[in-house]
Amino acid sequence: GENRFSAHANSVEDLQWHPGEPTVFASCSADQHMGIWDVRKRDGFALSVHAHESDVNVMSWNTAVEYLIATGADDGSFRIWDLRQMDSGKPVAHFQWHTAPITSIEWNPNEESAIAVSAADNQLTLWDMSVEKDSEAQTTEVAEGFVVPDQLLFIHQGQSDIKELHYHRQIPGVILSTAGDGFNVFKTINS
Repeated sequence: GENRFSAHANSVEDLQWHPGEPTVFASCSADQHMGIWDVRKRDGFALSVHAHESDVNVMSWNTAVEYLIATGADDGSFRIWDLRQMDSGKPVAHFQWHTAPITSIEWNPNEESAIAVSAADNQLTLWDMSVEKDSEAQTTEVAEGFVVPDQLLFIHQGQSDIKELHYHRQIPGVILSTAGDGFNVFKTINS
């Protein structure tokens, strides 16, 4: 039989199987939407959200906290979605750090709150979603008008045209990244 799934209005850019439910997967699209599907039901999304104001390029399902999905878009932003609250249409977190399209995003398989994001701005950034703003801490403004989000832990630079990143599943904190000028394998001191 035919196993075609159709509901997006433009090209599908990424797909991810649910880490625990064998019949559920997610899709993101150039139509600015993210959809959740169940292979047992082929007549459209089980859930859908207008995820970004530009093409949604990549996504990653958190393998430790299965109701969290991260999406990255052409506008350089990435968002964290809680499936239990997707009907609200609002992400649980939204970051606009990168200045070019997000090219890859992946939750750390060994640390449920950590996520890595790469973009066409030649940066690969590491984030910790468990960090909350400390009202007593000094400002995160490092230069006039330049504010660093508290959740941003590390910026890896030195590669051109970064395309993809992946955490090592057996060695905590090790990341492999591909780029137009080769690939890097690295581990930060805080990972």
